Amino acid sequence: MLAKPSPDLSAFTAPPTTSAPPPGLSRRCWLWSAASVPLAGGLGALAFSRPGRAQNSAASSFPTPGDPSAQAQHLWRAASRVGYGLSPALLAALQTARSPRDWALQQIDLARTASQKPPLISPDLADFNASLPDIFAAAKRERELRKQLKADATDLATRMKNPDAALERRMAFSQIKAPEFYTRRLTLQTAAWRLGSCSQPAMENPLLARMTEFWFNHLNVFIGKGAVRPFVGHYLVNVIRAHALGKFEDLLLASARHPAMLLYLDQAQSVAYGSPGAQGRSRGLNENYARELMELHTLGVNGGYSQADVRELARVLTGWTIGSTQPDGFRFAPRLHDNGSKRVLGDSFPASAQAAGEQEGIDAIRMLARQPATAQRICLRLAQFFVADQPPPGLVKRLRQSFLDSQGDISAVLRVLLASSDFWAAENKLFKTPMDYACSALAATQEAAGADRRGLVLAADYLNNAGQPLHGWQTPDGYAFDAATWLAPEALTRRSDFAFALTRRQSAPEFLQPFLSQATRSSIAHEATALHAGLMLASPDFMYK
Repeated sequence: MLAKPSPDLSAFTAPPTTSAPPPGLSRRCWLWSAASVPLAGGLGALAFSRPGRAQNSAASSFPTPGDPSAQAQHLWRAASRVGYGLSPALLAALQTARSPRDWALQQIDLARTASQKPPLISPDLADFNASLPDIFAAAKRERELRKQLKADATDLATRMKNPDAALERRMAFSQIKAPEFYTRRLTLQTAAWRLGSCSQPAMENPLLARMTEFWFNHLNVFIGKGAVRPFVGHYLVNVIRAHALGKFEDLLLASARHPAMLLYLDQAQSVAYGSPGAQGRSRGLNENYARELMELHTLGVNGGYSQADVRELARVLTGWTIGSTQPDGFRFAPRLHDNGSKRVLGDSFPASAQAAGEQEGIDAIRMLARQPATAQRICLRLAQFFVADQPPPGLVKRLRQSFLDSQGDISAVLRVLLASSDFWAAENKLFKTPMDYACSALAATQEAAGADRRGLVLAADYLNNAGQPLHGWQTPDGYAFDAATWLAPEALTRRSDFAFALTRRQSAPEFLQPFLSQATRSSIAHEATALHAGLMLASPDFMYK
């Protein structure tokens, strides 16, 4: 617990005359059980509800007159949805634009341009973005060293102790040397860059950071799978970020060929039936990637494909494997490819003799990316990510048409989305995920820019405890974004703990005052000054985007 004065949170609750929590509830639990069901009187007017009971975030509404103005609400929405939240610099940029809507639309071209340039990565974090041959070589060296340590150690626990654990804890990577903990260092470097890029507009365009999260989640790989771990950061930057606002089919193809995806869904092991394996054993198909490519990455579970299509697609993709010495980490092995004829969704592969082999897989992936069912799935998810958990069907229909008309040009789809009245409508609310909350808190406090990286360490720990560790979702469906998943009393308590820990050395971010409801401002004003920063970040207003 923090050694700060205990705030009186009674003024955050309704009815206003209540001055103490109901029996058996701590003040913090009382606050957050109430915070989950804002009434029509504004985000600061809260109704009491006991913890553990399902909450309906749809009951909330934006502030009424006397609370943040309509212009302030639009500024908040632009910063919190196109990016991750307001910082002093981002607020200044928004205020110089003709309108929040114009600023949001400008970010599309700026983000697309930025995606084609190398990311800003400090030298002590750069290992995760080394060339793929270098990453393969270093990971191999790590495996050999660890194997040797285990074989030679008389005291295995001592020999395998990480000498750089204290430095890792501070994210002080420039001083870390131990090659036997190479992949762990890459994991932490990737997390540090990700948290910095989502919360510092000078480091990464806000919309590009947003779209990097969206697409990584859509084309998820799990950093906890040992073979995948060294490549996750490289995949994040060179596949997801680089294609985040381009053509969807180019992104999908780049993902399919990257070692992270090849290893995560076992495509590297999928070969033609009867291919020779170790010790004289034969090998065969692995359908994992083909299935998820259809079910999650493109068509969707009701997208009109059959198990036969999955099997045929797996045959099309045989021979796609890793190439540890290749610049892109990919290799097509003709001897492992099924050279027979196949049919996927009624299309024949290869389409011609000239399109046989590796080209079959390229053609099949592009065909899947262009399907109407794929357009529907992608556009529904974009609308859920940017607009509402249950987005207006008319908006999804317009996005889908834009996707089809532009052959999957994500920038074109985003232009329709951000220009729509649905994006700006007050009734279309979104509750922050843990990732949203961590990045917005870092942005508001500017703690990500600290030389000691204390804020990044706190944010990474918070995400681990909140159930959304960076790159840590095990299954290929990715994290959920909806309020039903993340809005719970215990989850809000963790946010409060993080808010007070992050602001321990901070004065209140006064630039946020115009974006808080009158009830919130009044309640905070009655508390000790040392608590103001934490209370602003822990307020109900700050939980929505």
